[in-house]
Amino acid sequence: MGRLLVLFFASGCAALIYETVWFYLVQLVVGASSISVAVLLCAFMGGMALGSWLLPRLTPKGAHPFRVVAALEAGIAILGLAIPLALPYIQQVYLTLAEPGAGSITLRAIVCFLVLTPPTMLMGATLPAIARWLGHDDRGASVGLIYMANLAGGATGTVLAGFYLLRVHDTVVATVVAVTINAIVAVAFWRMSALASEAPEAPQAPLAPQAPASSASPVIYAAAALSGFTALGAEVVWTRQLSLLFGASVYTFSLILAVFLSGLGIGGLVGSRLARRPTASVVTLGRVQAMLALAIGFGAWAIVNVLPGWQPTALFLPKVRATPSLAFAFDALRCAFALLPATILWGASFPLTLAIGRRADFDRHVARVNAINTAGALAGAIAFTLIGIPLLGSHMAQQALVLFAGLSGAMLVAMSTVPARKVWLLGAAAATVIAVLIVPAVPGHLIAYGRSVNSWPSIARFLYLAEGATASVAVTQHVGGARQFHIAGKVEASDMDIDMRLERMLGHIPALLHPHPRSVLIVGVGAGVTAGALSIHPEVERIVICEIEPVVPRSARAYFGEENHHVFDDPRVQLVFDDARHFLQTTDEKFDVITSDPIHPWVRGAATLYSLEYLSLVKDHLTPGGVVTQWIPLYETDMRSVKSEIGTFAKVFPDTTLWNPDLLEEGYDLVAFGRAEQTPISEAVIQARLDAAPRVKKSLEEVVLKSAADILGTYAGRGSDLAPWLADAEINRERHLRLQYLAGLAANTDQRFGIFQAILSHRRYPADLFVASADTEARLRDWYANAPPEAGPANAER
Repeated sequence: MGRLLVLFFASGCAALIYETVWFYLVQLVVGASSISVAVLLCAFMGGMALGSWLLPRLTPKGAHPFRVVAALEAGIAILGLAIPLALPYIQQVYLTLAEPGAGSITLRAIVCFLVLTPPTMLMGATLPAIARWLGHDDRGASVGLIYMANLAGGATGTVLAGFYLLRVHDTVVATVVAVTINAIVAVAFWRMSALASEAPEAPQAPLAPQAPASSASPVIYAAAALSGFTALGAEVVWTRQLSLLFGASVYTFSLILAVFLSGLGIGGLVGSRLARRPTASVVTLGRVQAMLALAIGFGAWAIVNVLPGWQPTALFLPKVRATPSLAFAFDALRCAFALLPATILWGASFPLTLAIGRRADFDRHVARVNAINTAGALAGAIAFTLIGIPLLGSHMAQQALVLFAGLSGAMLVAMSTVPARKVWLLGAAAATVIAVLIVPAVPGHLIAYGRSVNSWPSIARFLYLAEGATASVAVTQHVGGARQFHIAGKVEASDMDIDMRLERMLGHIPALLHPHPRSVLIVGVGAGVTAGALSIHPEVERIVICEIEPVVPRSARAYFGEENHHVFDDPRVQLVFDDARHFLQTTDEKFDVITSDPIHPWVRGAATLYSLEYLSLVKDHLTPGGVVTQWIPLYETDMRSVKSEIGTFAKVFPDTTLWNPDLLEEGYDLVAFGRAEQTPISEAVIQARLDAAPRVKKSLEEVVLKSAADILGTYAGRGSDLAPWLADAEINRERHLRLQYLAGLAANTDQRFGIFQAILSHRRYPADLFVASADTEARLRDWYANAPPEAGPANAER
């Protein structure tokens, strides 16, 4: 048994490495929208359920179980190696057939099932295969131990992939590691099959008193389905809430999944021991499910009422938050406190389900339970991603999870034969009612500020709260009077001067520096201020806005209409609910201006919009003379991350210039401006266009940019001058997305002033780029040489 546990631990480790890599690689093909994620889940988990269901029907009775497992592991290794090699060709076919924008759900599903279902069917078949060898003489406890080892390996694989393999190396190395593990496991099982005797007939162990298998089985299988349904449904809801509280970095998602799998593994061990007891029966499983209702309620309560109060500055030394490894360990502790009670009970349910309602064909019983549990999990993940959170909200979604768990417990207790059945039914009902009542509403402070718990009291009132399929959105009024627009626990826009200046510069600078901006693509709409700035340029005829979450433009229309010039009511605007990378891959349209205002690079998935491949895709979709801008944050990050962002952008656009929206020049964020073709930037031309467009001029005056000279005064440097500083920049490529791992480690640091001063130390007056008046040139040259860091050139003159 010891060798089996080690081998299934290794198999689980490889499976979660594959899952991490495959989900990322396939999203590069079909996009990262909520629909794409749902299809990915269907293909992955559906394949596992199908494999578990089909294996006993397709495997010859005389085949040695060890050889079957060896063949399955070898098949996984072969497909694991083949998938990354085949995906570029699959992508070519997909892009040939796909429609622009969201495209066909059916086509995305075909790609996902074609890529993911074959290997996941093999993964799902391994547990039923080994069940044939183990038999059911120990009431299924040995299968429970295998299940536990597999989950423990999965937790290890999650940490290994998320914190090391993909951070230090790339998807190729991670794949090779997983393939190697599978190959070793396959060889080990093959050698064991040569040494082991033929699989023995499973002895018929005496059953504990319970209902006959024929009548018990439907209820038991229903309980297995509900257990999987509530487990993955809760994981979806809790991952959303915990990612708000901890920060939605790639590390946070790996950490939450690892804790979840660890809890299931611990529960598998506990359930295996309970399953060995002769008293293990339907009512035992019913009690576990009833306790699960309370545990779900506790988890929901703890996330809202306990974890936000556990702040490093309050409990430990401030060094905890500043040291990534300590911060991750602390977040894992908080996560475990809320999640372990429920996950242990979910894990214990699986071996207990195997121990009751057994039949002579034990391997088929294991296959059915495994398949039904996985299918239930798939249903829970899809239901709560696309329906539960967006339509019910996290509060009612968690109450629904409690009710489903309570229903499962009551159903099992009701079919048992214990004398105190009515008492246990009343207990299950009482536990469910209590659990429903203790599930708290998700506080708006968590949706708005997330991990910035110290900022929670700064909210005077909430104007809008919504939970979408991909992100939660809030609009608040600050105690100082400002309106703020929050996405995924971060302020993404506001009507404060510093934010309005940046948002308008992202729109006005490319429109003013392009001679005739007729068509515009905007990536990430936020409060719509950038889109609104572009919409008032008289030359603009068409605006395409790519936004992944429908709740965002809806709230921006209602609460930032004045600031965004009611752009969402403009007939020139086309809203595309898809991620920008997928949209650009599936359209032939080219644009004069492409501007990006994505969420911070440390947020999981956002670094794709800073990659070399994405920026090259953007460049390919520019018309001759086209221009592009991108937001570069200097806060909540470090020097390496900013170098990666600017260095990658400058590699695609050698004529990169940087523009500073901060009036004080202390460093907050930057606008990177790129062009495929270098042309002079003329002060006189910009001023003439401002004078010819009163709305544009007024919009810029509102953010203290009253003239072309003021606009040129925001110049912060250029890529060619920064070449020595960027020499060690780590280029962000899709194969490894180095940036999201760098930025994720630096999310709790504040190096903005030092980063900005390092950039300014390379700033020179660009005599070959600017065509400016003698007065403007002299002022800028003097400013760059002598100005103190507390005011910009425009301020110095005023």
